[in-house]
Amino acid sequence: MNDSHSYHIVRAEQEHMHLLAPLFDAYRVFYERPSDLNGAGHYLSERLSNLESVIFLALTEDGQQGLGFTQLYPSFTSLRMRRLWILYDLFVTPQSRRRGIGRALMERAREFAVETGATRLELSTAMDNRPAQALYESLGYVKDDAFYFYELSL
Repeated sequence: MNDSHSYHIVRAEQEHMHLLAPLFDAYRVFYERPSDLNGAGHYLSERLSNLESVIFLALTEDGQQGLGFTQLYPSFTSLRMRRLWILYDLFVTPQSRRRGIGRALMERAREFAVETGATRLELSTAMDNRPAQALYESLGYVKDDAFYFYELSL
């Protein structure tokens, strides 16, 4: 079911923190992190204040409830000498899933990347997250088979 008229997507600002922080906290809990609503609000507030991320927020039509969000972090590609965006977080509340909200958030992120002259939008997901993989692939994302991803925990 896609009831696109029952929600809308906005670029999150500080004024949305009371709706955004609980979503971010629920997202972290989904990934088995302890709940920390104050920490979630502080983290997101810093990202927005320092212009270190862009967050799109899905709201009920009346703007009173947050339904989901996606957070983008800026980066650059040296070889192409252009901006790219890393889509790091995507979350839709369990009761709001299967309504096209995740797809709409992803599409808004793509539009934003184009608007800012980015060369690409990157994301990663767990190897066993098949629903997310299906969504990404249906939107034209291609799984990288040319490079390995490495990380160094500090």
